[in-house]
Amino acid sequence: MKLNFTKMQGAGNDYIYIDCRAAGLPPDAAAWAVQLSRRHFSVGADGVIYLCPPLRADGDAAMRMFNADGSEGVMCGNGVRCAAEFLYTHGVRRDCIRIDTPSAGQRVLHRVGDGLWQVEMGRFTAAPDAVGAVGLGGGPLLDVPLCAGGRAWRVHCVAVGNPHCVLFTHEPPPTGSELVAWGRALGHHPAFPGGINVEFAQPISPTGLAVTVWERGSGATLACGTGACAVAAAAVLTGRCPRGAPILVQLPGGTLEVCVQRDDTVLLTGDAAATFSGTVLIQPCKAPRGVV
Repeated sequence: MKLNFTKMQGAGNDYIYIDCRAAGLPPDAAAWAVQLSRRHFSVGADGVIYLCPPLRADGDAAMRMFNADGSEGVMCGNGVRCAAEFLYTHGVRRDCIRIDTPSAGQRVLHRVGDGLWQVEMGRFTAAPDAVGAVGLGGGPLLDVPLCAGGRAWRVHCVAVGNPHCVLFTHEPPPTGSELVAWGRALGHHPAFPGGINVEFAQPISPTGLAVTVWERGSGATLACGTGACAVAAAAVLTGRCPRGAPILVQLPGGTLEVCVQRDDTVLLTGDAAATFSGTVLIQPCKAPRGVV
């Protein structure tokens, strides 16, 4: 069958958008995500986001995000901004858009510029149950010793919808094969039975952080919105950055602005842009699960 799609990106975090507001989520959503996300063999992306009918009376649409390996994500900070931009250019011509999710509730987004959106990401927490951590103590999970990949680390575990393991470094954060190796070792550590996203962060100014990302469902990516929020929250909790001030998180794909507020809620601001639209042929057989 043929499928219409729009490719979008926020800070280089790229997703394939499929408008399902009329028909609802397709039964093969996970398999389609695996097939379509394969770079060089299909459209290629960090995952697929399906825009579905809203779950709440005041919602404009619901978002279902599937990673490149077919697993479903709870929230995606870059993806939800692109979802708002898609809706804005496809009939929902408002500067405030509400997007529902099955597990993370509703996210309210404000258009603050041309292709620029701010999203209310909700409250962060460093509690073990929210992060999905076992054997690391009662929390908050800050500056916790952890051995992985043949090294001893000090990790900060924060959940912002998705769980994240943040590591601060004095040198530039790892890239390439080093990022993949350490990301896998930490992301698949037995302390995190459900897996965890991993961010390496170097403080570069009182309100600036250089960050690289390994995502549990996609591998190394150019950016992660909830990851940027988790890094900023960990930086605030450990005294590396101030609360209530804009924190610039520099990722390989671009810069995101994060503000950790006094009530532990987080605001995320960044770009959202369509790169191209098209029609793709969906193969009848299920593609093999990706390896990240």
